[in-house]
Amino acid sequence: MNLETFQREVKDFVAANCPASMRVGSVHFEDMYDTYAAPDALSWRDAMASRGWTAPTWPTEYGGGGLSPDQHRILVKEMRAIRALPPEFGMGIWMIGPTLLEFGTQDQKQRHIPKIVSGAVRWCQGYSEPSAGSDLASVQTKAVTDGDRFVINGQKIWTSGAQYADWIFALVRTNPDVPKHDGISFVLLDMHQPGVTVKPIRMISGASPFCETFFTDAVATRDDLIGELNRGWTVGKRLLQFERIASSTLQLKTSENPYAQIAREYFGQADGRILDNNVRERIARQTMLERTLALTVQRVTRESRSGSPPGPATSIFKLVGSTASRQGASLNAELRGTAGIGWEGDGFTNEEIESRRAWLDERAATIYGGTNEVQLNIIAKRVLGLPD
Repeated sequence: MNLETFQREVKDFVAANCPASMRVGSVHFEDMYDTYAAPDALSWRDAMASRGWTAPTWPTEYGGGGLSPDQHRILVKEMRAIRALPPEFGMGIWMIGPTLLEFGTQDQKQRHIPKIVSGAVRWCQGYSEPSAGSDLASVQTKAVTDGDRFVINGQKIWTSGAQYADWIFALVRTNPDVPKHDGISFVLLDMHQPGVTVKPIRMISGASPFCETFFTDAVATRDDLIGELNRGWTVGKRLLQFERIASSTLQLKTSENPYAQIAREYFGQADGRILDNNVRERIARQTMLERTLALTVQRVTRESRSGSPPGPATSIFKLVGSTASRQGASLNAELRGTAGIGWEGDGFTNEEIESRRAWLDERAATIYGGTNEVQLNIIAKRVLGLPD
């Protein structure tokens, strides 16, 4: 099929199958789980999954779309034309799926990836612990070998979406008697089992997107050990690279550069120009930052499809992406003046209240997924080759 025919097919398909409620351009991270649980969202997901287009570039043998880079760009273009939300979201698509494609056995891929593509299973990430955040290799959650299974005890924190997840991918300590990076394993386990307790954490924004997760004699099978025993740090680092790409892409997708429209409403305009020179400059700088990041991510994503895995340069995406997201949320609220400090009440519109809550939420953007300071260290050492 040539690209012109493919584009017509895609355009007709997304127009016929994307409900109006899913044509909103973006959705805030804290609202994603509710948004994607709605009947319209499930209908959209199922229609796209029937083509493998929830994971457009993944191999067809695991349920993916098998699209070429050119076909994928066409799909993205046609979805953006109608402001369609992605048909699926979450850590299955963004993180563990790509990791399984690289490190998983054939059995692991066949068991897990089709359920990620179809949206049948939701995933969460078991990395950070109360005493192992930036120093992730210090994880202490223990996994003791018991025949063909691991018995797991410990605690994870900041487990995004754990209250909605069916499975978790986790870094666990399987050998405490070796250097800390060498005694870690990467395992998958079912969240719906005795011994797994989830406690959502209420944030300053009013939402609870993150959780504490406790393991008390929880079980993972040896069949769900990814990579080698005690060599999970390699797998875990690679997943973080996928996360950093997804994080920067998500921040870009969920920001539609509404700054000029907001400024015209709150500052006024004359002859199509925002009246305040300083505001115009701030909007231009923010838009340029977001656009250049988007183009860089797009270029590196294309290069990675040639067979080169993501590398330390993904830390640049996380550093710049989280900074852009945080600055964008601040600008969004500040442009509204006193209307941008609303928390609740009839004196503020829904958009004004959301801008304040988003500003609070994005305070954490430069912390979660690896702090800016950690990313700067990685860039200095692994990208620029600077000494310790």
